[in-house]
Amino acid sequence: MKATQKGFTLIELMIVVAIIGILAAIAIPSYQDYTRKARFTEVVNAAAPYKLGVEECSQDGSCIAAGAIAGITTGSNGFPALPSSYPANVASIAVSGAGVITVTAANANGLTGETYILTPTYSVGNSVTWAVSGTCTASALCKS
Repeated sequence: MKATQKGFTLIELMIVVAIIGILAAIAIPSYQDYTRKARFTEVVNAAAPYKLGVEECSQDGSCIAAGAIAGITTGSNGFPALPSSYPANVASIAVSGAGVITVTAANANGLTGETYILTPTYSVGNSVTWAVSGTCTASALCKS
């Protein structure tokens, strides 16, 4: 009688381990990048009320001087005030008188203090276009 083989050979096991290693080498960095981008959306969303405030004041003309956005003060004339505490992934929010919104990410959860800067440009017809800049563009966390 012939004995039949039971189990796997060493080479078969080594091939399986190699395949798992290759998949892990690709998947782990992709997952880490994905989670950083997901956490950075909290930074982008923190700018939304101030972006809306700039657009509203440009529509009603309360912050337009000499054809440009000027005179914005947080917490007055219907413009949102800065919060007393920030979400977990946001370190700070600043809004200049010209409507430039700067949100800085926290130094935690894979984020390293990247900045998200929105610069408004006012054009005739009460429309505002936004330019995205900051260190988030270099690290591909936000779209430029």
